[in-house]
Amino acid sequence: MYKIRKKQPLNPTVTLMEIDAPLVAKKAQPGQFIILRVDSEGERIPLTVADFDREKGTVTIIFQIVGATTEKLNHLNEGDSLQDFVGPLGTPTHTDGLKKVAVVGGGVGCAIAYPVAKKLHEQGAEVHSIVGFRNEDLVILEDEFKAVSDCYVLMTDDGSKGEKGLVTDALRKLIEGSEKYDKVITIGPLIMMKFVTQVTKEFNIPTIVSMNPIMIDGTGMCGGCRLTVGGQTKFACVDGPDFDGFEVDFDEAMARGAMYRDFERQAHEEACNLFKGVE
Repeated sequence: MYKIRKKQPLNPTVTLMEIDAPLVAKKAQPGQFIILRVDSEGERIPLTVADFDREKGTVTIIFQIVGATTEKLNHLNEGDSLQDFVGPLGTPTHTDGLKKVAVVGGGVGCAIAYPVAKKLHEQGAEVHSIVGFRNEDLVILEDEFKAVSDCYVLMTDDGSKGEKGLVTDALRKLIEGSEKYDKVITIGPLIMMKFVTQVTKEFNIPTIVSMNPIMIDGTGMCGGCRLTVGGQTKFACVDGPDFDGFEVDFDEAMARGAMYRDFERQAHEEACNLFKGVE
């Protein structure tokens, strides 16, 4: 069993948990993920490693409450335990040798972008972090990003915090303002990553995208995270989750990602009703 050492709501739908998992913490790297089960009868879900502390033996996860399992997970509290917490899985984000990088995160994807920015900062790279949210109430990890970024740009759709606009607006402004990046690493909604790569392709800046949003069981067995990269079939969980953004067929990936939306919504509603019945 894996004890929850810390639980912290980051916004109305996103929660941070720090899990006691020393063996996972010992090996974890930015870009990797874990698979957890809330209880012995629960489904397995992949969640990205948001941070880790090798000395304390803890791994931090940040999740959005969208389905039945994340609803159940969010009802656990500090001192409770998870049934399973397996990892780290997936290929770590490649950061070696990079001198100047733009890390672009959107929404809850910022939880994945942050450890990448942190590692780049620790390696001495110049880090420009561009993060975007729908509004002020949904902003997460602001102080954490500022601590590891040479340049931090916060964008909101409605302008309630930071600058009004999209992350692509900020990225284009920086590039056209003569900023030269070795690489752009972007993590967030598929539609956001698609348009980020369209901007970087104009300027021929190598771009890495994280295909975490389409993962389901995390082993390649379900086929739910199948995608086309450079004309070849890949699986986000076992071949990635990082890929060359210029080679990803985003339209296919978005269509696949939408397949489970209705089922996920129904399962979430059923879980909510279940908890209402016992509270």
